[in-house]
Parts: sequence; structure tokens; C-alpha cells
Amino acid sequence: MTIDHAPPPSSTSPSTTPAPALPALALEPLPSSGRRRAALRVPRWLRRTTGPLLLLLVWQLASATGLLTADVLASPGTIAGVARDLVADGSLTSAMGVSVQRVALGLVFGTVIGTVLALLAGLFRVGEDLVDASVQMLRTVPFVGLIPLFIIWFGIGEAPKVAIITLGVTFPLYLNVYAGIRGVDAQLIEAGQSLGLSRWGLVRHVVLPGALPGAMTGLRFSLGVAWLALVFAEQVNADSGIGFLMVQARDFLRTDVIVVCLIVYAFLGLLADFVVRTLERLLLQWRPTFTGQ
Repeated sequence: MTIDHAPPPSSTSPSTTPAPALPALALEPLPSSGRRRAALRVPRWLRRTTGPLLLLLVWQLASATGLLTADVLASPGTIAGVARDLVADGSLTSAMGVSVQRVALGLVFGTVIGTVLALLAGLFRVGEDLVDASVQMLRTVPFVGLIPLFIIWFGIGEAPKVAIITLGVTFPLYLNVYAGIRGVDAQLIEAGQSLGLSRWGLVRHVVLPGALPGAMTGLRFSLGVAWLALVFAEQVNADSGIGFLMVQARDFLRTDVIVVCLIVYAFLGLLADFVVRTLERLLLQWRPTFTGQ
């Protein structure tokens, strides 16, 4: 008896299908554009300081080549030397202490007044009717124009300077706190009421936290206005402070001292803004924000 052996299946037989290929585990190399971006990535602090450093370089070159004369604007090297001399003899540090004290007092008084007025106008309709119209009218008056009136009322001492700073701080803070209170979502109020919160509980747990971002924004604006008001206040009947140094430098045509005082104003304002931003990050950790791409 014979047994017929079937021929082996051909590789081209339609009944057989090739086994699926396993996915490749090797990582593909980054495209050239991605490698280039990774290679050119620089720290953010270096990118932020590039602009000011380039400005200083152009300024120094213009002064060295004579395009910018000393009677128009002193060179950065000269200004650095003058600042070192002012720090060495103690005149700059003493002036900074006096100016910071004036801004601190005006900021405290303005923050208290602006916040209290905003709470009255934002939380109570009667308070809005009594407060908001008067504040909106007064804030349109240039606070710099009130300096002569403050001098008549308070004399030529520290009181008019602190008063003008207080006035400059009050209105930005009032506007932002008031807008923050009235901008709280009504659904959050309804949710708090459904949970059984009292009126004070709603204010404490819903309204005030919701208005806090606006308050921080108002505080940052108020700090900028405070230093602006200080510049004007210290140039009128002042015998100390950074503004007093600027007035003396103006009389003697010392552009280097004037620039040093302006740099100090900018540095103090930047430092104050950094403090407020740090406080904002601590108090508003619950609020997700967009940080840029």
C-alpha cells in the first residue's frame, strides 16, 4: 500500500499569512530642529538680563565715542563711581531710608482707607450709594495738583508728603478691590447659601477669597503710584530723601547723581513689586494661572 505525501505548502500560497511584525523598540532620533532648540536653550534669567546688558553696552559705547556727552547724560562707568561715593559717605543710604519710610506710611494708610471703602461699597448697596460716587469723583482729580493745598493744610513737614502718597495709593486699591468683590460668581454665592452659610460666612469664605486676586492687582498698581507720588512729593519743600538729592543735583547740573537717584527709585519699586508677587503666589496657590509658552 502506498501513501501519497502531499507537497509542502508554497511560500506564495494565498492560504498562509505572514506573522505580524513586532513594534520597534528603538527610539527614533530627534529631528534636527528639535536638537537645535535643545542646544540653544538658555536659562530664563540669562534671557531676561540680556536686554538691559545690551542697553548698558550701547550706552557705554555712545559715551566713549563722544556721541553722548557728559553734560547730556553721564556714562555708566561714571554713574557707578558716583553711586559708590554716595554709598560710601552715607548720603544715599540715608536718603533711601527716609524715602522708604514715607512710602511705607503712605502705603499703610492708603491700603486701610481704600480697602475699608471698597468693602463698604462692595458688600452693601447703601455703602455703594454713599461711597462709590464720591470716590469716582475724587479719583479724577490729579493728586499732584493737590500738593499746594496739602502744604497749606499740613505745613511743609512730613505730613503733606505722606498724605499725597496715601491719596495716590487709595484709589487704585479701592477700584480693584471693589471690582473683585462685585466680580464674584453669583453661582458661588448660591452654593454657599445652599450649604447654610450665614452672611458673614459668605463674606469670609466666598466673597473675600474671590476678591483677593483683584486686591493683589490693586496693591501692585498702588505701589507703582506710591513711588510716582513720592517723586513729586519729595521735590517740593524737601530737606531729605532721594528727591532732595535729585533737586540738589539739578541745581548743580549733575546728571550722574540724577541717574543714580532714578536707578534707586526703579530698584526700590522693583523690589516692592517682587514682594507683592511673592505674597500673591503664597495667597493664591489655589488659583491655576497661565504662565506662558
